[in-house]
Amino acid sequence: MYKAPVEEIAFTLKHVAGLSQAIEDGKLGDLSDDLVDAILSEAGRFASDEVAPLAEIGDRQGARLVDGKVVVPDGWDTLYRAWAEGGWNSLTASEDFGGQGLPHMLNVAALEMWNSGSMAFALGPTLTMGAVDAVTAHGSDALKAIYLPKMVAGEWTGTMNLTEPHAGSDLGVMKSRAERRDDGTYRIFGQKIFITWGEHEITENIIHLVLARLPDAPAGTRGISLFLVPKFLVNADGSLGARNDLHCHSLEHKLGIHGSPTCTMIYGDGKFGDEPGAIGYLIGEENKGLACMFTMMNNARLAVGMQGVAICEAATQKAVQYAKDRTQGKAPGWAGSGMSPIIEHPDVARMLATMKALTQGSRAICYVCAHATDMSHHEQGEVARHWAERAALLTPIAKSFATDAGVEVASLGIQTHGGMGFIEETGAARFWRDSRIAPIYEGTNGIQAADLVTRKLPLSNGDHVRGFIAELKDIVGAVRASNLDGFGETADRLEASLDDLEETTEWLLTQLADGNAAAALAGATPYQRLFGLVLTGVYLAKGALADEEHGRDNRLALCRFTAENIIAETAALKDRVVYGAASLEAARTLFA
Repeated sequence: MYKAPVEEIAFTLKHVAGLSQAIEDGKLGDLSDDLVDAILSEAGRFASDEVAPLAEIGDRQGARLVDGKVVVPDGWDTLYRAWAEGGWNSLTASEDFGGQGLPHMLNVAALEMWNSGSMAFALGPTLTMGAVDAVTAHGSDALKAIYLPKMVAGEWTGTMNLTEPHAGSDLGVMKSRAERRDDGTYRIFGQKIFITWGEHEITENIIHLVLARLPDAPAGTRGISLFLVPKFLVNADGSLGARNDLHCHSLEHKLGIHGSPTCTMIYGDGKFGDEPGAIGYLIGEENKGLACMFTMMNNARLAVGMQGVAICEAATQKAVQYAKDRTQGKAPGWAGSGMSPIIEHPDVARMLATMKALTQGSRAICYVCAHATDMSHHEQGEVARHWAERAALLTPIAKSFATDAGVEVASLGIQTHGGMGFIEETGAARFWRDSRIAPIYEGTNGIQAADLVTRKLPLSNGDHVRGFIAELKDIVGAVRASNLDGFGETADRLEASLDDLEETTEWLLTQLADGNAAAALAGATPYQRLFGLVLTGVYLAKGALADEEHGRDNRLALCRFTAENIIAETAALKDRVVYGAASLEAARTLFA
C-alpha cells in the first residue's frame, strides 16, 4: 500500500527546489518551515489513509453512465467531500475568494500525493484548480464573485473543453460555435471529446470552460473565444437555477484511469432549456480565448508532470516491497538459507535504483519549476521576468520528462514483478495503464519538445538558458570541491553531460537563427530528454550535498548510481540531435 514519502518531499522542496531559502529571504510572507511540515504531513496522511485505499475500487468499477447520469466508483463521493472540506482545493487560490494564498510549491507537492494515491481521483480536483486560475486571471468581476468562492471551496468542480473529434492539437480548426445574445450572454453549440470529469453527481454544479468560435471570428486560433458554461445556471442570489443545455453523451472506454469519467460533451442540442444553445459567459475578450485558456493549460502541464512523479513513486514503492518479499534463486554472495529475495540479484537492484533515480529526479525538476513560478509572482521587475523565463523554460521539461519517466518506471515495476506484474491482482499493471495517458494530454510530449526548442530556448536571445546551464555547472563544481569519496566519478560524468547539453543547445540556437527550424525540430525530443537527464543528475547531486551539510549521506549512493549508470545516455542523445535530421528526412520515404 502506498505511503506518502513526506520526508523526501519536504527535503526536495526545501533544499533542492529552494523553498527554505525563499522563506528565509521573506519572499513567502508568514510561511514557515513548521507550517510547511504540518501541511505536508496531513496531506500525506490523507493520501495514504483515505485516497490510496479506494484506488483499486476505482480501477475495477470505473465510472459508468447510467440513465444519463455518471456514477463514480463506490466511496468516491464521500472521499471527495472529505477532501474538499479539508481545504485542499484552496491551497493556492486567492484569499479574496476563500483561498489560502500559499505557494505553488506546496500545491504541487500535495498533488503528487493525491495522484500517487489515485491518479483517476486526483484528475477532477486538478482540473478545478486550473479553471480557478483561468477565471481569476481573465474573468470579469461579476463572474469571479459568482463562481470563484464555490469553486475555490471545492463545492463546484471545473473542466477544460478544448478537443473535438477533428481538432486535437490543432485547435484552429474547431467547429464549436457561439452566438451573441442581446442580454450580453452567448449561446454555445458543439461537441467536445475527452473532457475529464465532464459530468458527475459528486458536486451540485460543474463549471465548464469551453472554447468556441463566433460567427464573425477570424480564421484559425486568432478567432477562438473562451466561455464559462455552468451545468446549472446560477440565480442572482447565488442559488442554482435551471439546467443548462448541455449533457454527457457517452463515456470513453480507456486503457487506464478508469475511475475518472472522460466524457463526450454535447452543447446546445435542445435537450435542456426553452431553446437550443447552452448559455455561456465570455471570459476575457472575444477572439482571445486561447490566451486565456493557456493560463489553465500551463498550470495543468506542471500538474500533469506531477502525475508522472506520482506514478513513479507509487510504482517504485510497490516494486521495492515485492522485491524484498519475493524469493527466487540464489544471488551472488547470498549467505542465507534457501532462496534469496530477488532484491539481492544485481539486475533487479539495477532496475529498482533506476526507478528511484527517475522518481527523485522528476520530482526535483517539477518542484524547481514550481519554485520559479512562485518567485515570478513574488518578485518585481527584471527579477520577476527572470523567474518567469525560468518557469517557461522548465515547464515543457517538467511535463515531458516526468511523464515519460512515469511510463518507464511503471514498466520497470511490472518487470520487477515478473509474470505477477502482468496480471491485475498485484496492482503493478494499473500504474502503467494509468501512466500512459500523461505523455499524451495537455500537449503531447512532442509538442512540449517543439515548444522548448522553438520558443523557450530563444528567450532573452538564448541568454537565459545559457545562464541556467552556468548555474548547473556551479553545482557540479561544488560536487568536485566537496572531495566526498561517496561521489565516485559523479563530477566527471556530470561535467561531460553538461558539455553535451551546452553543445546541443548552441547547435539548436544556431539552426533557429539560420532559419533551419526543421533540423532543430527533428532533434527536439531527444534534446528534451537530454535536458531532463542532466537536471536529474545535477539535482540529485545538489540533494546529496545538502544531505551532507545536514550530517547525513544516504543520498550519495543514488546520486553516484545515476551519474555512473544513467547520465552517459546524454552523449548518444547529443548525437541524435546534431546528426539525426538528415537521416530522418531520408526516412520519410519509408512512409510514402
